[in-house]
Amino acid sequence: MTTFLIRRLLASVLVILGVVTLVFFVLRSVPGDPVESILGEQALAVDKQAMRECLNLDKPLWEQYVLFWKDVGNGTLGELCDERGVTVADKLVANIPATFQLALASLAIALLIALPLGIAASLKPYSWVDNGSAVLALLGISIPNFWLGPMLLILFSLTLQALPNPGSEVTGLSTLILPAITLGTALAAKLTRMTRSSMLEVLNQDYVRTAKSKGNPGWKVTTKHALRNALIPVVTILGLQFGALLGGAIIVEKVFARPGLGTLLLDGINTRNYLIVQGCVIFIAFSYVAVNLITDLVYGWIDPRIRYD
Repeated sequence: MTTFLIRRLLASVLVILGVVTLVFFVLRSVPGDPVESILGEQALAVDKQAMRECLNLDKPLWEQYVLFWKDVGNGTLGELCDERGVTVADKLVANIPATFQLALASLAIALLIALPLGIAASLKPYSWVDNGSAVLALLGISIPNFWLGPMLLILFSLTLQALPNPGSEVTGLSTLILPAITLGTALAAKLTRMTRSSMLEVLNQDYVRTAKSKGNPGWKVTTKHALRNALIPVVTILGLQFGALLGGAIIVEKVFARPGLGTLLLDGINTRNYLIVQGCVIFIAFSYVAVNLITDLVYGWIDPRIRYD
C-alpha cells in the first residue's frame, strides 16, 4: 500500500504540473488584449501600461512562466492588480466553502436517490420498479442543469413560494435545497443504473447463494454480502464525478445567484483575469486528483481482497 501511495502521489504531481502548464499557455494564446478587457477600451494609456506591468505581460513569455510558478510555490497564486493586498488564494479561500457545501449536498441527494432505487431495481429486474428507475435515470441524464434550475425556481420559489428565491436575503439550508437537487439529479441517474447493474452481477455470485442457503434474512444478504462488494464501481463513478460536480456548480451557482468557485471563475473569464482563472482551474484540478487518490484508497477499505503491488 505504501508503494502504491507513493506512486500515485508522484503521478498526481505530474498531472497537476501538466494542467498548470497547459492552463498558463492556453490562456495567453487566446486572441485579444486582457488589459482592455479588464479596464475597457477608453482607459488611459498610463493605466493600461500599469496593468500590463502588474500582470507581467510586459515581460517575455518564459519569464512570465517562471514568475507564475513562483506565485504557485509561495501559495498566493498571485496578487490581484485591481485589489491591492488581496491574493488569488484569498479569493479562493473566501469562495471555496460555498462550492464544497453545494457539491457535498448534491452528492448526498444523489446517494439518497440512487442507492435505494438501484437496489430495488436489481432485486426485481424488468419489473415496474426497474422500468420506472430506468425512465427516471434517462430523464436525469437528459435534462440539463441550466433548464432544470429555472424550472425548479419557477415552481417552488415563484409559484408555490415554498423555498426562497435567489433575490431574497434569506440564508441557511433552505437556499441550498434547489441548487443541490439541480446538481445532484444527473449524478443520481448515473449512480442508479450503475448500482443496479453491479448488484445484479453480485447477486448471482456463489457466495450470495450460500449466504441465502444458510438462512440469513434477505435484507442482511443484500446489505452485508451483496451491496458492499457491489459498491466498488459505484465508488469509482463517485470519484470521477466529483470533479464534474465542481464543474457543474459553475452553471448552478450562476442560475441561483450563489457565491462560490463557479461564480468567481465566470467573472474571471468575462474580464480575462488571468490570475483568477488560473487559480480556479488549478484548484479544480487539484481537487479532482485528490478525490481520485482517495477513491483508490477507499477500494481497499470496501473490499479487503484488493491489494496493490
